[in-house]
This record gives sequence, structure tokens and C-alpha cells, in this order.
Amino acid sequence: MVKIYRPGAIGALLDEYERAIAELKLVITDITDDDLVKIVDPDTASEHCRSIQTVLTHVVSSGYVYATCIFNLKGHNLARPEEILRFTVKAYRDDLDSVFTFTESVFNEIKDNELEQMDAALKINSRWGQLYDIEQMTEHAIVHILRHRRQIEKFKLLLG
Repeated sequence: MVKIYRPGAIGALLDEYERAIAELKLVITDITDDDLVKIVDPDTASEHCRSIQTVLTHVVSSGYVYATCIFNLKGHNLARPEEILRFTVKAYRDDLDSVFTFTESVFNEIKDNELEQMDAALKINSRWGQLYDIEQMTEHAIVHILRHRRQIEKFKLLLG
């Protein structure tokens, strides 16, 4: 099968985001619904990192946060969806597809020359205090998935 690449800088970002999501979906495919909800790290300070379920809930929610921030930079006032705990791997796989579809639709309003901004007034002020342009926010979104994919891979080893 021949891979079709999206054009331009936005295309590259979306292709890599889609790849990161696809890799995460592959990693979670063989997780049982029982293992999904098991507490793997009871000692963590982060409520988002106790089980594969909480990690995936955080990843999905964060994906919507990143895309919503970019969307709102264009003058919209969309609230991000609430976090929803799912109880099946299939539900999370579907959620990850929905996050990507939403992100892809957000980028329909963005042009390549809007990705990088030096002017702080044209950047996204994140909830955690970091200032990002669209490209940086999207790169953050991609790496966020990669880091949590790695965490889930480690959780799978601990679950046996």
C-alpha cells in the first residue's frame, strides 16, 4: 500500500499526529478490559497515571484541549469536552479516532504561514502557563501521546 502524505507543514504535523495515535492504538489493542482498569501505579502523585484507563482518559482529554486551544486562537470560544472514563479498549480507540478527526477539522482553518509566530499576542497561553504558537502546541500534542504510549508499554510489562 502506498502512503499518501498530506501537503505542506500542516500536512506533516497531521501525518505525525495520526501516526502517534495509530501507534498508541496498536499498543492498547491487546489490553483486556480487566487490565485497562487495574491500578498499576498506586503511589503516583498524578491521578492521571494510576491505570491504563486513567492515562488514556488523560490523553484523549488533552488531545481535545490542544485542538480547542488552537481553534479558539482563531476567534472561537469552544469549551473543551469533560473527561470521560471509558471501560473498554474499543471505546478509547474510538475516542482517539474522534480526537484526530476533530484536530484535523480545526486545521481546516489554519494556513502553513500561521503555524510559527514570534509575536506573543498571536500565541496560545496554555492552562499550565507555557506560551505556544500553533506549531509548538501541535508538536507538544504529538510528543504527549508518545510519552504516554511509552508509559502504557511499561504498565503492560508490570501487568504481565
